[in-house]
Amino acid sequence: MPIDKKQLTNNQQRLTITMLAKSLQILRSKGYEVYKEPYRLNIVGYRSRFVRSNRFDDEIHVFYTNDSGKWIYHIFKATTDPGQYWLEHPMHPKGTAFLKKGQYINSHSIGLHRGVYKALVQRNAVSVIRNYERKGLFKWFESGTVDTGRFGINIHRARQQGSTKVIDSFSAGCLVFANAEDFKRFMQLTTEHQKRYGNTFTVTLVDFRDERRRRLRTIAWGTVLATGGLLLLNRWN
Repeated sequence: MPIDKKQLTNNQQRLTITMLAKSLQILRSKGYEVYKEPYRLNIVGYRSRFVRSNRFDDEIHVFYTNDSGKWIYHIFKATTDPGQYWLEHPMHPKGTAFLKKGQYINSHSIGLHRGVYKALVQRNAVSVIRNYERKGLFKWFESGTVDTGRFGINIHRARQQGSTKVIDSFSAGCLVFANAEDFKRFMQLTTEHQKRYGNTFTVTLVDFRDERRRRLRTIAWGTVLATGGLLLLNRWN
């Protein structure tokens, strides 16, 4: 059956409207900046709820308005977690870094990743978490050790060409694109942003894994309170 391009376009438009509305709601509910100037990029990493390492199971969302005031929305497959290699072979004595959820105003700029190719590189302080299980299952039910500073938490690609399925050594805590063409498109957008607003970029991370942890903890605490209440009632009756 031939693909209905018009229907596909309509579906893409609906998806854009839905995702844009969700992202705006999330950012505004947290008091984060939302940029509305033409081609000033909103760069948001969404860390998935999945707890196993080495998978490109996160997303980087990039959205902005064009010169006509229309919102444009991109979704790129990526990771916001380090790969298994760096979990087992940390460069830092406290452990490999995970970018902590939050918004980092003017934290990045266009530069060279490891001196090799253009990417978004960290220029100002960000916060990372270093306390975790190194065997490939992230335990977010306990508070991690928070470290703030400049750690080279860049935004770059995995392989030079094609798509990459396994993270391994491609990320030691950076936000990494799985697909080289996606990254190329992303860098084209950053170049347009740079022309208009200078070489500073705000990066936001929304951590659904941590949000899930908090919800489960709230549910568990509510269960404890409810059980305690029943015990008290039984004691008085």
